[in-house]
Amino acid sequence: MKEMNRQTGTKSGDAGTLAAANEVLSGKSKKSGFARLLPFLGPAFIASVAYMDPGNFATNIQGGAEFGYLLLWVILGSNLMAMLIQALSAKLGIATGKNLAELCRSHFPRPVVIGMWVLMEIVAMATDLAEFLGAALGFNLLLGIPLWLAGILTAIATFLILGLERYGFRPLEAVITAMIGIISVSYLVELILVKPDYASVIYHSFVPQLTSQESILLAVGILGATVMPHAIFLHSALTQGRIRVKEDNQLRRLFRFEIFDVLIAMGMASLINSAMLIMAAATFYKQGLTSIVTLQQAHLTLQPLLGQAASTFFALSLLASGLSSSSVGTMAGQVIMQGFLQREIPAWVRRLVTMVPSLIVIFIGLDPTRTLVISQVLLSFGLPFAIIPLVMFTRRRDLMGVLTNGRLTNILAAISAGVVVFLNVYLLYQTFLGG
Repeated sequence: MKEMNRQTGTKSGDAGTLAAANEVLSGKSKKSGFARLLPFLGPAFIASVAYMDPGNFATNIQGGAEFGYLLLWVILGSNLMAMLIQALSAKLGIATGKNLAELCRSHFPRPVVIGMWVLMEIVAMATDLAEFLGAALGFNLLLGIPLWLAGILTAIATFLILGLERYGFRPLEAVITAMIGIISVSYLVELILVKPDYASVIYHSFVPQLTSQESILLAVGILGATVMPHAIFLHSALTQGRIRVKEDNQLRRLFRFEIFDVLIAMGMASLINSAMLIMAAATFYKQGLTSIVTLQQAHLTLQPLLGQAASTFFALSLLASGLSSSSVGTMAGQVIMQGFLQREIPAWVRRLVTMVPSLIVIFIGLDPTRTLVISQVLLSFGLPFAIIPLVMFTRRRDLMGVLTNGRLTNILAAISAGVVVFLNVYLLYQTFLGG
């Protein structure tokens, strides 16, 4: 992401948004209600794409097919923790004018910084692998074309989306938000078609239950895959210079608006993830089809159960998820390299390099869904190196000023970090040593 886009906001697509935001923060705006909030919406919607990527499709559909509505409470709980963590990331960028990677470079020893950069680059590549494959699968299922051709179409589409960056942050935010809208509408249609048992949906959303070792492992997988390290780094970069204010009261007001951004975007992500599991529970689990383990199986099985419309909307939502999250993953990779190394390469070069592993997977014929699952496990390695520094920095008054975490926030952040890190370590242990 270009420095001008992040910090000066002089692009034509941004000027009106920045002017409206500054009027609201200075108390000069005559707007009210949603119109006052609108200029501040965007960063969290981009970051929230990580919570609706193709990896989530695979995990949520497997959970619904195997255990029905049982694990809905896991999705709700994990998204509440994600809201807190993403709000802290947004606050870090607002208060310091720097992103998480830049602060790590400034405050940690150089060997640690280099090690973190290497690890986060691996995480970024694993993320991109999952998202690129998901988009290719979407094209494959929607258009009925070979997977290799779908991969080429995915590459072209993501280049076009990233090309919007030259016009500023607002056009890119608008396109990403539109894709989230496509996913939302697709799953709204799915829910209308499947007619779920809403009494069971409400009950299992708020009553924690686990019935077997397998359900525990799947719950850990859903929780562990929810908070993505690259989204934490990216969110702090999206807010670090988007709207620049210095006065304490304006900083507080700006952060309050960003909290609304997080609540709306992450709330939508939570609803979409819940809808994925509900759809699988109301179709596959209800019909006794508990062995749905690939996205292709889910697509093919939906058609005889619910008709052509259901399978089409499923493929469309997967495509929108893959394209948006793949573009966001490339942006996160740019932030990681620039922050840790103070070096930047053109987005199209990074896009070209990171798509090569995905195209290799497609051309040699590896199972895309299995590759998605493995990539999600790899992401777990990087999570402690994003969450722990985030909590450390946001509790420091010398960095955060008036936006320093309060006592309750520190406690909740420490608990959330501990739970997420523990669950990811447990997931890794069960994956590689649990037998």
